[in-house]
Amino acid sequence: MSLLNNPDGRHRSIMNDEQILKYLQDILHENFEIESDRVTLDANLFDDLDLDSIDAVDLAIKLQEMTGKRIKPDEFKGIRTIGDVIAVVHHLLAT
Repeated sequence: MSLLNNPDGRHRSIMNDEQILKYLQDILHENFEIESDRVTLDANLFDDLDLDSIDAVDLAIKLQEMTGKRIKPDEFKGIRTIGDVIAVVHHLLAT
């Protein structure tokens, strides 16, 4: 089960894939001006969404803010799709 911490340290409700996807759509739209309908589970961050390495670092920071946990560099290197990002978020929230 995954819990998301609020900034005050209290837990919010459990997040499912759809909720995490919506959060990612919002982040990518607000920070990178990517239309939400382009952010699908199989969308490649670099090929389909045109993120570059600096954008990827910014995304990692946003995920750290979301989960309260840091993504290890080796773990982040394997992320290619939005589905991969969701899997990493679940892993971070579960640990």
